[in-house]
Amino acid sequence: MSKPGDTGIIRILRAFVYSKQGFVHAWQHEAAFRQELALIAVLIPVAAWLAHSVVEFLVLMLGCLLVLIVELLNSAIETTVDRIGGEFHELSGRAKDMGSAAVFLSFVILVAIWGYVIYDRISG
Repeated sequence: MSKPGDTGIIRILRAFVYSKQGFVHAWQHEAAFRQELALIAVLIPVAAWLAHSVVEFLVLMLGCLLVLIVELLNSAIETTVDRIGGEFHELSGRAKDMGSAAVFLSFVILVAIWGYVIYDRISG
């Protein structure tokens, strides 16, 4: 059984509005998101120079986007936990720590991708 609500193009348009709101909230309330966007703004022209092909450029950008995606999910977890209660709870701390670990792993992937492409560029 499907959820009641909008369908078709109206649903898609509302999804775009909600996504835009999510980006605005992340920009306004999450310093890490702003810092990662600044890093990616620097990395985009470097990727354009570094990449030997469109596919290589896209892989470099996918690594960057992965960091942003995971940061948005981590911020959503943190916001939800904070909404539930401000007092310390072991499970709340665990949820926030796991979100942080996910962001860390996304950076590991980013460094691995960029490291490989840089190594390939230098050695080849």
